[in-house]
Amino acid sequence: MVRFALSLFLLLGLCMSTPAFGQGAPLPDTPATDAAATEATAPVVPAGEAAAPVAAPPAPGTTNGDQAWMLTCCALVLFMTPGLAFFYGGLVGRKNILSVLMQCFLCMGVVTILWVVVGFSLAFSADDAGFAGFVGNPMTHFMLKDISFTDVWQPVPTYNTAISEQTFMAFQMMFAIITPGLIVGAFAERMKFIAFVIFLPLWCLLVYCPVAHWVWYGPTGFFGLGSFNEGAVSVGALDFAGGTVVHINAGIAALVCCIVLGPRRGYPKQMTAPHNLPFAVLGAGMLWFGWFGFNGGSGLYAGDQAVRAFVTTQVAAATAGVCWSIIELIRNGKPTALGMITGAVAGLVAITPAAGFVDVGSAIVIGAVATVVSYIFVAFVKPALGYDDSLDVFGVHGMAGIWGAIATGIFAIKGFGFETNGGLIEGNSYQVVLQLKAVLYTLVYSGVVSFILLKIIDFTIGLRCTEDAEKMGLDLSDHAETAYTIS
Repeated sequence: MVRFALSLFLLLGLCMSTPAFGQGAPLPDTPATDAAATEATAPVVPAGEAAAPVAAPPAPGTTNGDQAWMLTCCALVLFMTPGLAFFYGGLVGRKNILSVLMQCFLCMGVVTILWVVVGFSLAFSADDAGFAGFVGNPMTHFMLKDISFTDVWQPVPTYNTAISEQTFMAFQMMFAIITPGLIVGAFAERMKFIAFVIFLPLWCLLVYCPVAHWVWYGPTGFFGLGSFNEGAVSVGALDFAGGTVVHINAGIAALVCCIVLGPRRGYPKQMTAPHNLPFAVLGAGMLWFGWFGFNGGSGLYAGDQAVRAFVTTQVAAATAGVCWSIIELIRNGKPTALGMITGAVAGLVAITPAAGFVDVGSAIVIGAVATVVSYIFVAFVKPALGYDDSLDVFGVHGMAGIWGAIATGIFAIKGFGFETNGGLIEGNSYQVVLQLKAVLYTLVYSGVVSFILLKIIDFTIGLRCTEDAEKMGLDLSDHAETAYTIS
């Protein structure tokens, strides 16, 4: 043992005496002046030998920090879709959970393929292929043609972001994936899987991509809802992270779906209770977690607006969840776990279009009002009108999204992010008009086109499963599987 210690001591002493360690003498050929500090760090290349290749610097205008943040946000937003699957899956009957999980995962597969082939080009091409800015040209970026890994993304010709075009494309892909997944909750337990397989790509290409083009790419003309000026400042409707493009769009399509399909067997008197509320709570937690990427990444850089969106997202969700529990406590005497997570999701939806444009005080108001609006539609309007929105997609996502879009026009603060005019509280009442215009366009277009698509599918192959399949459950009838085995 003594020998080993002595040997180790001598070895360390020998190593410390060499210039390779930090305090050793500089190499003879290494310049010592500050002016040549850059060259001092380069390795000395012996005469006659070729220099080793040096890694290329980042593309002009990009930063590794912004790229890393945005790629993290991509993963967070994608994580929301499995979260949505568990949220919805826990709320349906035990014989239909796999069908819900399958539909959500189908969105991850099908929409990814569509997006890289033509979807991104339809939504974010400056070469309009339709009347008055209706949609982008599908061939401009077909198969991601000219979408670079190094060139910066330019929302307008005079402004560069700090992320690559491919990074922006991937981030937007995740939004396109989860949006049709939201609709699943409206027709749960009764739409045939093959009907959804056909509806999904058609809805994405004909509804989601055009609305994303109107609001987020800001074309000129009749459909230029989210127009920008030359400094990348919004002169149209504000939608920071998808209140209009995602939640109102999916919410109204969900309402149309449940009306066209009709109510579930036995609705409303003989309804199956949620079979696994812990799954639903887990899914809601995954959604809340992923939402920080959903909203926090929508400023497209790791800076003050990302922090603002992160904080307002948390505040609005927390406020809405607590408010829903208070309402249940007052009305029913006992708050429920289902009510808490439903309220939190309503708050997350409502803050989405405003997250980067408002302060925490406004976030509290937005979250609280979102709960009231959604609760009214879930507890009173739906029973009164008799439509079977299975998991309250319209009541929560649609109505909270509408409130959030309008609230953005009210509470947007002058100078936050790239938006400089502010909303109603800053004296800019016209912003509310612009928000209402975007809401109206989305409600009408998405509602009408969704209705047409559903009717065409119903006329050709049929939308709804048979009565026997509904009794058996879609897990067995559509997928020949069961989630649980009872021994």
